Amino acid sequence: MSRMANTGTGAERTQRRRDKLRAAGLRPIQIWVPDTRAPGFADECARQSRLIRNAPGQAEDEAWFEASDKTGWTA
Repeated sequence: MSRMANTGTGAERTQRRRDKLRAAGLRPIQIWVPDTRAPGFADECARQSRLIRNAPGQAEDEAWFEASDKTGWTA
């Protein structure tokens, strides 16, 4: 059966999909994230990175991270 055979409006298909997910025990959530396109975003990232780089204990934190098991991580 072709995926194009779905009937109904986009809203109806979306509702059916949501109903199936709810029946599977899932619930929708909304997540707000920073807008990476916002003016000043890159500058604020750089500022916070400098704070972390110069923070007391940063070297120990980095050493702990480098020594941790990263099996399965990808770049």
